[in-house]
Amino acid sequence: MMSSATSRSSLPSGLAVLTTFPDVLFIPELIFGGLVWILIAASKVLHPIVLGWVMFVSVFCFVMTATLLFLYMCGAHGGSSSWVTLDAICQVTAALFYLSAAVLEAYYTIQLRGLTSTGWWTAYQENIAAVVFAFVATLLYVIHQIYSLRRWKSS
Repeated sequence: MMSSATSRSSLPSGLAVLTTFPDVLFIPELIFGGLVWILIAASKVLHPIVLGWVMFVSVFCFVMTATLLFLYMCGAHGGSSSWVTLDAICQVTAALFYLSAAVLEAYYTIQLRGLTSTGWWTAYQENIAAVVFAFVATLLYVIHQIYSLRRWKSS
């Protein structure tokens, strides 16, 4: 049975990270964030500044999430309440970053719709997948953010 972060205010350590909600969300966040990263890296670039931001967000959040997961599993937080604050700040930042990246990627993908050549059709399909995965990652980070803020408030 998965325990909830609202029942206690400390962060889990070791394998308990994988059985505690919302910390178990680290795994799907890594999966969907990695998919966004791969799809953006593989797509054709029409507007480099837009795709540059989406790439930055996906790489930044992937590295941040992987680092937090590793540190929590190692027990680096030592039960300190300042880590609960750090967790809340990281989840809020990731949720806001991913929301902005998903909206920009959706806008960019709409712009690709008018291009008719074969190579752009494939890029359009890749970008549709990236948009879907970016919004899924956004949803995961928002859910994680809500429960992290609840844990922070009770700490």
